[in-house]
Amino acid sequence: MASKELAPIEPKLNALKNSLPPGYQLQIGGEKAKQAEGFTNLAVVLLISLVGIYLALLIQFNNAIKPLLVFAAAPYGAIGALIALAIVSTPFGFMAFLGLASLIGVIVSHVIVLFDFIEEMREKGEPLERALPDAGIERIRPVMITVGATILALFPLALEGGPLWKPLCYAQIGGLAVATFITLLLVPVFYAIFVLDLKWIKWETTEKREQARDHEPTTT
Repeated sequence: MASKELAPIEPKLNALKNSLPPGYQLQIGGEKAKQAEGFTNLAVVLLISLVGIYLALLIQFNNAIKPLLVFAAAPYGAIGALIALAIVSTPFGFMAFLGLASLIGVIVSHVIVLFDFIEEMREKGEPLERALPDAGIERIRPVMITVGATILALFPLALEGGPLWKPLCYAQIGGLAVATFITLLLVPVFYAIFVLDLKWIKWETTEKREQARDHEPTTT
């Protein structure tokens, strides 16, 4: 891979580039240049996709804060992907970045599955202390089955797919393993913080709704 082969000599190339007289420049072409161009194009597409997902969630939840909670597990998935690449001594190249980009979509889908149950409990007026644990218990089986099947399917390709598929597969394996743990544990904690401490999300129980109805002025 270009990033792996150029890493030992890149400091010397940078020093040579800085020492060139005026009017001369040094550019690295070939696979390295195509890789840098691919990074830029993929980053733009990823940014547009994230904005589109945010707008879709904004319409679905009718709240500007809740979509941010959906994205809360994505950074931890990226950390898990980098840890996995470091463990297997695989450089972070274009394919690893591609795996990371696709990983974000998978993480968001898992968080939405958890959020659907939480929002359903909120609409029913269930207490927050009951809804959040129930959401984790109710959704742990489908999430774990999906993630487990994905990770097991990626291992053969990671081991035998060669240098092309190895970074992508290990990035997704590490990211999914970490993000699943974060999704089931920390996302409900973040939700509780936004409701109880920051009070950016309103949560009304059945009792509060009945009390609000009782205090409503009656018209004759």
